Amino acid sequence: MRQVLQNLRTGRVELASVPCPGVRPGHLLVRSSRTLISPGTERMLVEFGKASLLGKARSQPERVGQVLTKIRTDGLAPTLEAVFGRLEEPLALGYCNVGRVIAVGQGVTGFATGDRVASNGPHAEVVCVPATLAARVPQAVDDDAASFTVPGAIALQGIRLLAPTLGESFAVIGLGLLGMLALQLLRAHGARVIGIDVDPSRCELARALGCDAIAVTARESAVRAALAFSGERGVDGVLITASAHDDDIVHQAASMCRKRGRIVLVGVVDLELRRADFYEKELSFQVSCSYGPGRYDPVYEGAARDYPLPFVRWTAARNFEAVLEVLAAGRIDVAPLVTRRVAQAEAASTYDALANDRGLLGVVLSYPEETPADDRLVRIAGRGEPLPAPRGAGSTAVDPVAGVIGSGNFGRLVLLPAIAASGVKLHSVASGGGVTSLFAARKFGAHAATADYRAILESPAVNTVFVATRHDSHARLAAEALDAGKHVFVEKPLAIDEAGLERVRAAHARHPELQLMVGFNRRFAPHSVKARELLAGRVEPIAIHLLVNAGRLPAGSWLDDPELGGGRIVGEACHFIDLATFLVGQPIATVRAETLGRGTSRRQSDCVTLVLGFVDGSLATVHYWTNGGKSYPKERVEIFSQGRVLVIDNWRRLDGFDWPSVPALRMRQNKGHGAEVAQFLARVASGGPPLIPFTELDGVARASLAARCSAEEGRTIDLLASADLAQGDPPPAWAVAESS
Repeated sequence: MRQVLQNLRTGRVELASVPCPGVRPGHLLVRSSRTLISPGTERMLVEFGKASLLGKARSQPERVGQVLTKIRTDGLAPTLEAVFGRLEEPLALGYCNVGRVIAVGQGVTGFATGDRVASNGPHAEVVCVPATLAARVPQAVDDDAASFTVPGAIALQGIRLLAPTLGESFAVIGLGLLGMLALQLLRAHGARVIGIDVDPSRCELARALGCDAIAVTARESAVRAALAFSGERGVDGVLITASAHDDDIVHQAASMCRKRGRIVLVGVVDLELRRADFYEKELSFQVSCSYGPGRYDPVYEGAARDYPLPFVRWTAARNFEAVLEVLAAGRIDVAPLVTRRVAQAEAASTYDALANDRGLLGVVLSYPEETPADDRLVRIAGRGEPLPAPRGAGSTAVDPVAGVIGSGNFGRLVLLPAIAASGVKLHSVASGGGVTSLFAARKFGAHAATADYRAILESPAVNTVFVATRHDSHARLAAEALDAGKHVFVEKPLAIDEAGLERVRAAHARHPELQLMVGFNRRFAPHSVKARELLAGRVEPIAIHLLVNAGRLPAGSWLDDPELGGGRIVGEACHFIDLATFLVGQPIATVRAETLGRGTSRRQSDCVTLVLGFVDGSLATVHYWTNGGKSYPKERVEIFSQGRVLVIDNWRRLDGFDWPSVPALRMRQNKGHGAEVAQFLARVASGGPPLIPFTELDGVARASLAARCSAEEGRTIDLLASADLAQGDPPPAWAVAESS
C-alpha cells in the first residue's frame, strides 16, 4: 500500500510503498476513502522539516537544553548520533481519515466490518486505528464532509472549555480551518459570534457561512470590533485558533473580554501572559488539548480502553460523534471549506503547494476504491533476495542472515547500526505499523520490510532473529523464533513473568543446539571486560556498588505498566543484576529490594535499592534511583576487592585505586552494544557454546522477578530454596572451604 511520509531532517515529502498493517487488539483496520490535509498543523511540520538545523533548534528551545545536558553527561558523539537518528525518522503525515472497516480487532465492540468510520488515521490506503479514536459516519454525511470530523472535534473541545450558554457573545481569532469550524459550532450552541482575521478573503468566507467577521490590521481595531459587537460590554469569551510567534493575540483577547470572561487557546501562540490583563478582570485562561479527553493517554489510545460515559461525558471519540451529528443535521457546512480535491498520488506535490499558498483551507485526498494488495512484505528496490541459509546445529558453522522484529528507537538507533557494522546480511525488518520498518530496511540495507513478524519467522532465508519489541512480547517471540529453527538475540528482559520464562525454558530445551542470547550489553563494554579480567585471581568475596541515575518516565509510560513493560525492576534494573552476576562470576543466592518511601503515602516503587547475595559470599547493591537530576551522570560502578577499588564512570572511563597496572581507559561512551552484537553473530557463524550460558540468563531473569516480588512484599527471597543452582558454575574452592 502507499502512505504519505515526511523526512524531518530534509523536509522531503514522499508517497512511499509500505507494508500493510495488521489489525491489533482494541483497534480497527480501515481502508481509506478520503483524508483531509489540515493546513495549519501540517504546514507547520513541513516548514519545520525544511528549516536548517539552527532553525529547528530555534523552534524548539526546550530541546536544545536537553541536548546540552546529554552532551555533558554522555559526550558529544553519542548525543549527535541520537539527535540525527531522531531527525531521520520518517513521520507519517495526516490525522483526518474516513474509510470502511475491513477488520475488527480482538475486544472491540460497537463496530463491524463494512462500517464507514472517521478516525485520526494518517494519509495511507489502509490504517490501523484505536477503536477509541473512531466514530461511525451517519448515512447523511458524505466522505468529503466526514473528513472534517477530527478538526471539528479539535474546535469543539475548545468550545466545551469555553462553556457557552444561549445568548452569550464570543470572538474567534484566526479564521483558518479550525476557526471556520469553531464559528459555526459556536453558532450551533446558540451563541453570538464574530470572527477576526487579518485576511479579508477569510472574513468574506465566514460571512458567506452566515457568521459575522471583520478583517483587522492592528490590535486596536480587533478590540474595537469585538467591543462594538458586544454592545461595549466585552465579549463573554474568546477562542484563539490563530498561529503566531508573539503573545499580542492573548493580550488582544484579554482586552476584548468582559470582566470574568473566558479565553481558550486552540492554536499556537507565545504565552508570555501579562498579569494586569488577567488580574484586573479576573479572566480565566485555558489551553485546549486536541480532540478531547483520552488524547495522548496511552491507556485510552494504545490499549483502547474507553472512559466510562457517566464520568467522562465527552471523550475524543464522543466529540467525533457530536461533530458527525451536527454535520448530518446540516447545522454546519464544510463544503465551502474545501479548497482543493486531489488524488493521493498527487500528495507530495500538494504539500509543496501547501507551503507556498497560504490561501489553502481544506485539501481533500481521495483514494482508489479497490482494496490495496495485502502485501506483508515490501521489497526494497535494487536489493536481491538472500539465498536460503543452512540451519545447522549450534556447533556447526553457518552464515548468519538476520531478521529484526521491532524497529523502535532502540532498534533503529542502537541495534540495527550494530548489525550493519558487523557486515552480516540483513534480510528484513518488521514493525507493527510498517513505516519504521520501511525506513530501517532502506537505511540499513535490508532486502525487505514487513508489518508481520511471522514473515520473518517463516522465511527460509533467515536463520538469526533479533527481537527488539515491547517487553511483554519478548518471551513469546523468542520461543516462537526458537521453534522456527532460528538463532535468537532478544533484548532484555528475557521475560516479565514466570509463565513467559517457563515458555522460553521449554523452547530452549527443545532446541539446545540454537544460540539464545539476551541483550545484556554492559557485560561486553571494554570497562567491565577489563574489570572481570582484573578480578580473575581474587581469593575473597567482592563487594559491588552500582548507582543508576535512571530518571523519571513520562506519566503513563508502558515501561511502568507491569503487564506491558514488567515495571522498571524487571524491565530495566535487570541490566545491572546481570552486570553484577558477570563481575562476580557466580549465581545469585538471595535477593532483597527496598523502595523509597515504603510504608508511607509517598512510596516510589520505581526508586529502589537491590541487595544481591551470591553463593560465594560476594555482595552487590544496585541503587536504581529515579529521583535524581538529568545533569548528573547516569551510571557508576564501584568494585571493592582485597584492599583495592575499581571505578567505572558512566562507561567513559575506568580507574583503579591501590590497584597496580590498571590501564587508563578513557574513551567516548561505550556501553558494549557493538561488541555484544558482533560477538553473538560471530558465534552463530562459528558455532560453539553460547556467549552467556542459559543458566545465567535464567538466573538473572529469576532474580529480577524475585526483586520485583521482594519490593512488593518487603522480604528477602532465597533463590537457593526455589531452584537447583548446582547446574551452574560451582563456587571457588576457597568459598566452599570457608562456608564449611
